[in-house]
Amino acid sequence: MKEYPLIADHGLIGDLQTAALVATGGTLDWFCSPRFDSPSIFAALLDRSRGGHFSTRPLDKAFATKQLYLPDTAILVTRFLTEGGVGELIDFMPTTGESASEQHRLVRMLRCVRGQISFDVEVAPRFDYGRRPHRLSLSGEGAIFDSGETRLALSLIREEGDELLGPLVASEEGDLRSTVSLQQGQLRGVVLETGPDVAPRMLRPLEARRMLDDTAHFWHDWLSRSTYAGRWREELQRSAITLKLLTYAPTGALVAAPTAGLPEQVGGERNWDYRYTWIRDASFSVHTLIRMGFADEAAAFSRWLRDRITEQLESDTGPLNIMYRVDGNPELQEEVLSGWEGYRGSYPVRIGNGAAGQLQLDIFGEALDAVYSLDRIGDGIGQPGWMAICELLEWLADNWDQPEEGIWETRGGRKDFTYGRLMCWVAFDRAIRLASAHGRPAPVARWTAEPDAIYNQIMAKGWSAEREAFVQQYGDTVLDASLLKMPQVGFVAPSDPMWQSTLRAMDTELVSDSLVYRYDPSASPDGLRGSEGTFSLCTFLYVDALARAGRVDEARLTFEKMLTYANHLGLYSEEIAVTGEQIGNFPQAFTHLALIDAAITLNDSLDDAADKGSRTGRARRMSRGPR
Repeated sequence: MKEYPLIADHGLIGDLQTAALVATGGTLDWFCSPRFDSPSIFAALLDRSRGGHFSTRPLDKAFATKQLYLPDTAILVTRFLTEGGVGELIDFMPTTGESASEQHRLVRMLRCVRGQISFDVEVAPRFDYGRRPHRLSLSGEGAIFDSGETRLALSLIREEGDELLGPLVASEEGDLRSTVSLQQGQLRGVVLETGPDVAPRMLRPLEARRMLDDTAHFWHDWLSRSTYAGRWREELQRSAITLKLLTYAPTGALVAAPTAGLPEQVGGERNWDYRYTWIRDASFSVHTLIRMGFADEAAAFSRWLRDRITEQLESDTGPLNIMYRVDGNPELQEEVLSGWEGYRGSYPVRIGNGAAGQLQLDIFGEALDAVYSLDRIGDGIGQPGWMAICELLEWLADNWDQPEEGIWETRGGRKDFTYGRLMCWVAFDRAIRLASAHGRPAPVARWTAEPDAIYNQIMAKGWSAEREAFVQQYGDTVLDASLLKMPQVGFVAPSDPMWQSTLRAMDTELVSDSLVYRYDPSASPDGLRGSEGTFSLCTFLYVDALARAGRVDEARLTFEKMLTYANHLGLYSEEIAVTGEQIGNFPQAFTHLALIDAAITLNDSLDDAADKGSRTGRARRMSRGPR
């Protein structure tokens, strides 16, 4: 790779246990195996010389590219338009199933759809973030890249005896190159397979087409379970597929993003590893998946969440950690990849996540809200789980009134964040509702006293008379977009004058042409150098809040504007830079969750407004009497 592509110039493919990114130029520049959080095999996105890549591009120097998904699937098609013809690179990963597997397949099919076209193919893996050398072995069926711990088999897709796939040429570094020349209608390609004992084999094009058809059928069947039939259906379905791709099927855990180290400011130090499951993000997914009709996925995550609740880890941050690996392991030690330059010079490149040991009190509210949402659709928690919740609430009753690092994982010291207190209130509120609904034994008197105390404290200390708004932390005047959740969780009514005033304050301070900053780092230092973009999650939370507050026209315009910041496939990273460029890890689950929630809330508000207008019109016609 000579240059770094834009973060947004990528598509995502996956098999529900890991995922890969493919740039619009045809280069596969991010892939970890066997899991999302495993060491990388291709990671040129973070270091073009050390990371490794699998590039596929026309031999013609002059060409244009287009990229799309096959409708309603996670099958990615990159089209190359040359003077001699049009070719397609079809990338997909056959789904692996719900049992954890060391073996994963990645299919790269090449076909010529018009005229003729020749492709240059280069396979240059770099195992374990480039720290582990490999040995290359060639055969008539393909090649093996062997690092000792991990093997990557390359199997050729071709007809027996044909010469459309040129000879495989090995380099001194153990990389592989070949040329593929195709006429209209011809199809060839390769299948990559990772695992401890994989070996190459020849695949006929018919077998490759069968894998393609089976993968398409899986996605069509899965998406057909959606019950959503409102506006922006295509955008919501793409977000739903993206969330499915970011879910580790063996446990139901949702990773925040499939990538690590993509910067919140190009050239800056705000570069984090997001390949883990945050209690917060994943708990929000329960509500969103239920609203879309994907109850099975919500239930699968609930089992993972209940395991974390019943474990009752005795750590410095209480009975729940803020994040885990997809298998529930809480060990996420952070380290820096020495010598890696980072995406466009954004150093350091971190793997692991040092924020895992932070105290973030909001996660208890999000976890209990997820349990409550599942209970409402009949997926209740059993007696062992209920006793674990009681123990969790006992700890929270003793510990909610203390400084913390907060939702944004600041590294500038613990503070009394209003959002953390808000979600502690949610935890007690949902637990009381669960106890009442099922007649569960619980210390209801204490559970009632604690949320009352939290409510009164927020009203006294989380409200700034000077700003006429709820603020980020006690004793300060800084606004924070996380508080857009206040009406959504039921702490205040959307029509409450205090909330309306808060929303107006956010309009003027946090909103930039519909895009929303999470807070102002210069006014509330977070312990890190540099600036950041607007948070896409916060923009969709703003849409939701506007719609709930009755500002439906503003909500719709803001939502429609935000849709223009999606990439060519409808995917979003974590943030949007001042230039409109997508920055941060990509694609981000939290953003796509918030998009779905905002769209459904806005759709319902628009329907309500139309119904109200229709009823008003009928009443007016009736009042006029017959003509």
